Amino acid sequence: MKHADPQSPVSFFANVARLPQKGLPVVIEADAAQRAALAEEHELLSVEAYRAELLVTSWKRNGVKVSGRVEADITQACIVTLDPVQAHIDEPVEALLLPEESKLGRQGFEGGGEILLDADGPDSPETFSGDIIDVGALAEQFFGLAIDPYPRKAGASLDAGGETEGVENEFQQKLRSLLGKS
Repeated sequence: MKHADPQSPVSFFANVARLPQKGLPVVIEADAAQRAALAEEHELLSVEAYRAELLVTSWKRNGVKVSGRVEADITQACIVTLDPVQAHIDEPVEALLLPEESKLGRQGFEGGGEILLDADGPDSPETFSGDIIDVGALAEQFFGLAIDPYPRKAGASLDAGGETEGVENEFQQKLRSLLGKS
């Protein structure tokens, strides 16, 4: 995603040119207006609580690492009954960012710049320009990815009950274990 996106409801701009040695701690606690904007943006019934705790640190020569967690309490509409479904989000945030002017940022990964990435580690670095990074918008991306796209009220079922029930549940269990959701 490019940073020309409209500003996030929970934007927080960190100046990465002057990061303290131990990193810059950032805590974003969304107020009622920000929570309402987040709910609208992510098509939720409501966001009762939203908190991001991040640490912005230097990475390699002039890159930036953002790590921490985003936690939220949200209410979605069940995809079957449209009844409200409460959910708690607790998502780790980890991202690497490189300045566009940097050799790796400029060449990208096709330019022969080799970066070893850990499959379980952060995604490949994104780029930024200037000295300011919107770490709030970054945390919001992780929040958005953590939202269940198919929220269901306990016991709500799409099928009319039949032989497929057992197979579907087994499939759902496998999918859930792959996604690491409980």
